[in-house]
Amino acid sequence: MERDSRIFIAGARGLVGSAVVRRLRQEGYDNLLAPTRDQLDLTRQSAVDAFFERERPDYVFLVAGKVGGIHANSTYPADFIRDNLLIQALVIDAAHRFGARKLLDLGSSCIYPRLAPQPMTEDCLLTSALEPTNEWYAIAKIAGLKMCQAFHRQYGFRAISLMPTNLYGPGDNFDLKNSHVLPAMLRKFHDAKASGASEVVLWGTGSPRREFLYVDDLADACLFAMQTYEGEQLLNVGTGEDLAIRELAERVAEVTGFTGRITWDSSMPDGTPRKLLDVSRIHALGWKAKTDLPDGIRLTYQWFLENKTNISSNIVS
Repeated sequence: MERDSRIFIAGARGLVGSAVVRRLRQEGYDNLLAPTRDQLDLTRQSAVDAFFERERPDYVFLVAGKVGGIHANSTYPADFIRDNLLIQALVIDAAHRFGARKLLDLGSSCIYPRLAPQPMTEDCLLTSALEPTNEWYAIAKIAGLKMCQAFHRQYGFRAISLMPTNLYGPGDNFDLKNSHVLPAMLRKFHDAKASGASEVVLWGTGSPRREFLYVDDLADACLFAMQTYEGEQLLNVGTGEDLAIRELAERVAEVTGFTGRITWDSSMPDGTPRKLLDVSRIHALGWKAKTDLPDGIRLTYQWFLENKTNISSNIVS
């Protein structure tokens, strides 16, 4: 990408999109197209086509989508599959038709089978059944990466796909009903400490193992791949290290200063037993994550404290 290239970040106000914008600006890319959801509804073809026809972006970072944890996926399955299918189909197709030079599509490690061999290589895709608690989102994301491959094969369109592991960082969603595990923990432990509660109850058994990637590291990987990668095969993006959810809870409690009891509600679902990505392929290309988990949790909590008045009115001060 040239410094004056027209670069469209679809989902620029979200967790990943805002990190991509930060990273691009750090590198001197200033000709950024970053419309808000109110300015551009990515689920409406007429709006997407009009935007691409008017703005003619050279490069597209497709990082928009409807995301959430187990509760959100279980409660809104139709929303998750509909919105993500629409966004991907409309943006990828318009990028090709209106002459974009390259597109990067972002998926999720939940596209892999529930019981895939660990760590999961890119070749695990579609080898067995998905995790039921997020299959609607996973199916939509699989369709997106397959659409990129199809456009690559049929039209020679330079569309690439990255599959990141669990993300967290500045700009995350801390809503207790719809957020992912790490920001939800930060919020729970913060509220418990602030209110003087002696106990925090968490879902499941705490035994599943998860890998976590700081969102600014993902943004760095996105820029790296956009500049250097042309393959049709998807690329895993992660740290290559995981830990038990129980251990994560202890680390988050320490960062927030909560010293009470942690109770696990085993009547609630755990989700996939383990999700660890094999990141040897992107490592071989020359990219590695830079932020370790303890530093990332501290940075995320610092951002939460600085912005909590704007996040939600019911956060305990």
